[in-house]
Amino acid sequence: MQKYKFALIALGGNLPTEAGDPAELLRAALRDMAAAGCVLVAVSRFFATPAYPPGSGPDFVNAAAVVSSDLAPGALLDLLHEIEARHGRERLQRWGARTLDLDLLAVGDTVLPDAQTQDHWRALAPEAQQALAPDRLILPHPRLQDRGFVLVPLMDVAPLWTHPRTGNTVAAMVQALPEEDKAAIRPL
Repeated sequence: MQKYKFALIALGGNLPTEAGDPAELLRAALRDMAAAGCVLVAVSRFFATPAYPPGSGPDFVNAAAVVSSDLAPGALLDLLHEIEARHGRERLQRWGARTLDLDLLAVGDTVLPDAQTQDHWRALAPEAQQALAPDRLILPHPRLQDRGFVLVPLMDVAPLWTHPRTGNTVAAMVQALPEEDKAAIRPL
């Protein structure tokens, strides 16, 4: 089986369950990933972040992880969805409140399904972003460069990772964020 390069994963949640608050659910998801054979290379601090989009629910707890896995990107995404479901995630509303959100951000410098499709989804207008969802895995995640709640935790674990289509590092993407967005993200 091919050994894939490291994967970048964003973790988030803003609804508690009987198993615990959002921070505990993120810790449980990390344990589940490790139990499934993902090697946790690095895990960021946990951050309190405003709900996105604004007004969509309580503040989130967000983090990022670098993992190593033998799983192909699609199989790794399937595993993340299984872990979400195990912890009460229901996909009822796009960008709504949730118990657990695990996003596969990138797998090394892999671009899926192809450069043109990745570029199309990355350039999608903001109003279309909320209404449309891709029907296949897009890597790197097409909204990664826009979201402080993803980039600030990612800065803890992969500041030099370079987006294979834009050439920007995580550090450069964080620097490009509006100051008010960065100021609203607080370490826990």
